[in-house]
Amino acid sequence: MTQTITLHVMENTLLTPPMTKPRLTDILENTARDNPDAPATTFKGRKQTWGEFAERARRLGGALRGLGVGADDHVGVLALNSVRFLEAFFGPYYADAVLVPLNYRWAVPEMLQCMQDSRPCILLVDDAHLEQGRAIAAACDFCRHLIYIGDGQTPEEFLDYETLLADAEPDAVSHRGGDDLAVLFYTGGTTGRSKGVMLSHANLYANANGSVAAYRLPKGQVFLQSAPVFHAAAGARVYSLALLHNRVVLMDRFDPQEALELMQSEGVNDALLVPTTVNMIFNAPGFAGYDLGALRRISYGAAPMPVPLLRRVVAALPKVSFVQGYGATEASPVISILQSEAHDPNGPLADKLSSVGQPVPYCSVRIEAPDGRVCDVGEVGEVCAKGPNIMRGYWNMPELTAAAVIDGWYHTGDGGYLDGDGYLFLVDRIKDMIITGGENVFSSEVENALYQHPAIKDCAVIGRPDATWGEAVHAVIVQKAGQTATEAELIEFCKSLIARYKCPKSVSFVDVMPLSAAGKVLKTELRKTFS
Repeated sequence: MTQTITLHVMENTLLTPPMTKPRLTDILENTARDNPDAPATTFKGRKQTWGEFAERARRLGGALRGLGVGADDHVGVLALNSVRFLEAFFGPYYADAVLVPLNYRWAVPEMLQCMQDSRPCILLVDDAHLEQGRAIAAACDFCRHLIYIGDGQTPEEFLDYETLLADAEPDAVSHRGGDDLAVLFYTGGTTGRSKGVMLSHANLYANANGSVAAYRLPKGQVFLQSAPVFHAAAGARVYSLALLHNRVVLMDRFDPQEALELMQSEGVNDALLVPTTVNMIFNAPGFAGYDLGALRRISYGAAPMPVPLLRRVVAALPKVSFVQGYGATEASPVISILQSEAHDPNGPLADKLSSVGQPVPYCSVRIEAPDGRVCDVGEVGEVCAKGPNIMRGYWNMPELTAAAVIDGWYHTGDGGYLDGDGYLFLVDRIKDMIITGGENVFSSEVENALYQHPAIKDCAVIGRPDATWGEAVHAVIVQKAGQTATEAELIEFCKSLIARYKCPKSVSFVDVMPLSAAGKVLKTELRKTFS
């Protein structure tokens, strides 16, 4: 029996009615109108209401217009999490522009590649990235202005964010919506080049509304946002949180001790984490001494929760529900959800615990065989998804877009199967992606960096099981005759070319690589040897 799964949302579960041309600014405007005094953000001791947040986002739009930003222009952000970063998830739309969040973990050459590809005319930069911002501005003449969004003294070559907002006329009208491009989220590419995923207003609007229903998210909660919002998983959550007028307790970057302190002091009800950060929180000194009585839900993704860890956290927090989301940036990002009732290792759905749940209401899932046939129940193939959440395509990459989205079906590159109850099980990552600490690392990108070292004859990169990070990047190296390089040297070499989290944590040296009859490296054999 072939199977395509779509779970239909129950009547009245969506918080806003369907629109012919949905605009993300409508989410903010509706919340600011109906709940202007509801708390919106808490960051470093400063609080803000939804009315204040909306006014600042409108002023950001007005300020950008005053700097000459218009329809289809791109506005980049290079920063840690902050309230000003969250404001940028709405402000550019009031200027009819497109948001481009940069991954601050990238090395400067990677940032420049992203900038050259997307060509933002404005770049918002915080205190932690002033040096990178200056380097980018020097190399990118199309970037007309640097805007300082930090808390210190504004550097001479930067425009001051607060001054711009104070002087701007708030712009409450956005002409962007529907299939208009909203955000370019950059994700790693198997060719060694990051891909700009084009998400429209309609894509993110569908995800925001559908996620509220699928995650069963209540209104008026206190939400801990510790994941970097340059990622689609955390960035897209900004819109569903605004939809629910939840208060966002924001961390500039994750720290387990700070997370515990905020959960206790701010009465956090809900948190978005990855299994690695869950593990860090529960191993933090003094964990048992914190009052987490307000915590009711932990939603997580990027990787399945290891069952031993799940048993431990369920026992430690019996009143907390755990919900897993699976998706991809290309899907805005949620594809399926494993609900809380399937997280009881001793419950009736314990056999579903190793799955990634069932498709969200607005997204259909099917498994395709290599010949395009829809697979039978239990048959392994490629996971494909279709719905209003699927991306417009990859920026400036029509061939890759055509290969990834066929007849509206996004081909994830993940191998998996659907069981008879419509639960999705992943069995492998077709694209050889490594998930380390919730970050996606493509082995070919690391290999491309290693191949630039003069001592490397051949290399292959795999993921090794790691108790802290889930997987650790491991390089297997064949050196050229008469040349040598140490493990430490190769790791440092990679750090000069790619982000640190992508770099090998360890290196093994071999005389020859195991090869298939077609001459391809057998990574399955390497995993057996080095895992």
